[in-house]
Parts: sequence; structure tokens; C-alpha cells
Amino acid sequence: MFSGSIPALATPFRDGAFDEGAFRHFIDWQISEGSRGLVPCGTTGESATMTIEEHNRVVAVCIEHADGRVPVIAGCGSNDTMTALEHMKSAQAAGATAALVVAPYYNKPNREGVYAHFAYLAERCDLPIMLYNVPSRTITDIDVETMGRLAEIPTIIGIKDACGNVARVTAQRLACGTDFCQLSGNDDMALGFMAMGGVGCISVTANVAPRLCAEFQAACAAGDWDVALDLQDRLFPLHVALFSDASPGPVKYAINRLHKDFTADVRLPMTPPSAASRAVVDKAMEQLGLI
Repeated sequence: MFSGSIPALATPFRDGAFDEGAFRHFIDWQISEGSRGLVPCGTTGESATMTIEEHNRVVAVCIEHADGRVPVIAGCGSNDTMTALEHMKSAQAAGATAALVVAPYYNKPNREGVYAHFAYLAERCDLPIMLYNVPSRTITDIDVETMGRLAEIPTIIGIKDACGNVARVTAQRLACGTDFCQLSGNDDMALGFMAMGGVGCISVTANVAPRLCAEFQAACAAGDWDVALDLQDRLFPLHVALFSDASPGPVKYAINRLHKDFTADVRLPMTPPSAASRAVVDKAMEQLGLI
């Protein structure tokens, strides 16, 4: 269902409010540059700072404006199971293709709690679920055994894997089956992830270099590893630069360099990237010929 380069969309804010016009323009650009899907209201989209109503509006605008041109995987995660369910039902009503649901953060549930969270959501909403495993942010890890159990639920169809261990791709394929959709959540590791059986990347870098990220993914899918390695080497400084300060500060700065209508504003507790970070981003973008 999902493959290729899928940006985890940053959300534009202007004077503290969601800038719907800039978001629509950004979606058009992403699709024209070759992105194969869209993920609104993920971590990069600053979903943690949004009200429920605002979150659901951003998702709805993305689905409406994409208008079936590419699938939309709506960010629906929460550390509160009931809130995650509310997001899923809203996304389904708006026409989302699937829900991206992160492991519950802060609460630090045990293995059974992680399973119960996702099983509860799947039982009460039939929107397909992409698990999102990012222990560096959530502390909670969706371990391979638990993922294998979850993969037995028909509407749990895949994983955005940002655990940082590419060996997990093989372990998860053996536990979950070859039809379980594995998408990388780490741009810098996507080459190894794809070589081990991944089918795409939910990407931060694609916010800034969507065409190159799409070309990289296409080369991986075609087994053209020489081209993929060349693109990996070219993109790597940008992958690093976009995390040279707290995300999404650097990525929003970079987007603003390309699209002046998309402000670099971030919401507290995020703050703008440092001068050193901005310089690193500028250098990486210049090396790629983006600016």
C-alpha cells in the first residue's frame, strides 16, 4: 500500500496559528516533486503542541488538498488511548488512507500495555494502522515479539521504524511476514533499511529535498544500488544538518529558505535553531544545489 519517499510534513504557523494556505502550497510542491504519500501531524509536524481540534483540521486539510493524488497516513498517536482513538475516527471520516500511531510515550507501559493500546484502537476503528516505533522519543519500544502479535491483527499493516537498529528489519520480517509494510523512520539509515527489505521512508529530509529523496527511493526499489549509494552520499550532509538542533527547527528553517510563504516559526517548547545549526543547513543545501 505504501512505498517510496513519504515526507513527515512540517506544519506552517503564522502568528501562532496554522497557516492553511502555505500548507496547501507545500502539499502541491511535494506531490509535483515525486513524493509517494504524505504524513501530516507526526513529530515533525509538531502534533504535540496542537489542540485536538487543530490536529484534526491539519489532517483534514491535507487529505482534502491531496485529493487522492497520493495516500495520506494521518498522524493519530497519543499517550492517551482514547485521544488516539478520537484522532483515528476523525482521520477516517476525513478520508485518510491509514493512521500512523506512535507507541505510547511518557506513561512507559509494559509489553502487554503496548499490545493492549494498539489492539484496543484496532478493535474500535477499522482504519489501517501503521505502528510508529521511536524509542529515543517515547522510551517505550515495540519489541519484535509484540510487533509479531500485533501483525496478526488484520488492520495493523506495517511499521514506521525509527528504532535505529537496521537488524530489526529482518527480525520484524520474520516475525510479521513479508507483507508487513516496513518504512524507515531514519533518513540517514534508509539505505541499509531498504537493502534489508524495507519499502520506503517516512522522511524528514523529503520536506526539503523531495525530488532527490524520491529518486533515492526509486533507485533502491529498482535494485540500482550504485545510484542509491551516490544519492545517499549526496544527501547525507543534509540528513545530519536537519538534526543539528532540536527538530523541527532546522527543517522549518530550510523549508523557509525555499518557500518564503512557509514561515520558520516553531511552537514552544521548541525554539528556532542556533546560528551554528542554520549555517550547517545552509552549507548542506548549497552542496545539493537547493539554494
